[in-house]
Amino acid sequence: MKYRQQLADAAPERNTIVTIGVFDGVHRGHCYLLSELLKASPQDHDTAVVTFINHPASIINPDFKVSFLTSTSQKVELLKDQGVKIVIPLDFSKSLSEVAARDFAQMLVDSLNMKGLVLGPDCAIGRNREGDADLLEKLGLEMGFWVKTVTPFTDDGRTIRSRVIRESISNGDIVQANTLLGRHFQLSGTVIHGDKRGRELGFPTANLSINNDLLLPCDGIFAAWAHINGKRYMSATSIGIRPTFGLSERLVEAYILDFSGDLYGQNIDLKFVERIRGQEAFPNIESLIHQVNADVTNTRAILTALEGADSD
Repeated sequence: MKYRQQLADAAPERNTIVTIGVFDGVHRGHCYLLSELLKASPQDHDTAVVTFINHPASIINPDFKVSFLTSTSQKVELLKDQGVKIVIPLDFSKSLSEVAARDFAQMLVDSLNMKGLVLGPDCAIGRNREGDADLLEKLGLEMGFWVKTVTPFTDDGRTIRSRVIRESISNGDIVQANTLLGRHFQLSGTVIHGDKRGRELGFPTANLSINNDLLLPCDGIFAAWAHINGKRYMSATSIGIRPTFGLSERLVEAYILDFSGDLYGQNIDLKFVERIRGQEAFPNIESLIHQVNADVTNTRAILTALEGADSD
């Protein structure tokens, strides 16, 4: 089965201390859990994160739909940035959902040389989430690993969860989302050809192709940092259907301030700072151009105020 092979392929040379979870967004709560993982790991052990490419809830409940805060590759990078040595993304399948907690724990011991298991406050493994902390501690006595449960990490008394961050982004509250993430919410995409309407208006935009599995903020205009080939630029970024032109497809378009050049085929990382306004339909092109000029002015003011303190 695929998940068995994915675990076996990790093949660590040393014993490991492991944690398990979706880790979507790798937010401040996740980072606290990872810091506890690192503290609990002896110097002669490696730290390992077992995570999932798809969301387990979508397999257990087919009606459950989720848009992710991070792609798998971005998640792996963020986890390693926290100091994790080994990251194993698993395809969560129906067959994996039916594996007993005992059998999954044994796989971790056999494949990863697991000697310790660090659990988040809501973590449970195995069929029907039967593998809670109490059961895993009993299994650990049999199989030779210890278990540590980490308390929830809170912000102003509220537990930080990926779901709450998704809600903030969907509502356009980028400032709140960034606070909970501990960094800027990011979308990355390749620049593709569009209909060149922005160029005709005097504001040539980069039209980004974004992974369909990723969460987009609600429609509107956003102040964002655009990272292109290792350099950072200010960006007035539009998300929406451009109602002035009677269109229906949602697009992500970035007007890069103080930039000239061909971006087609290049990758841009957009790091969102603040929502400037909602999407509007304008009565004529002149009104639209006037508003875009105001958006650019607002974007520059917002990002200039942050430029000295904001290195992300």
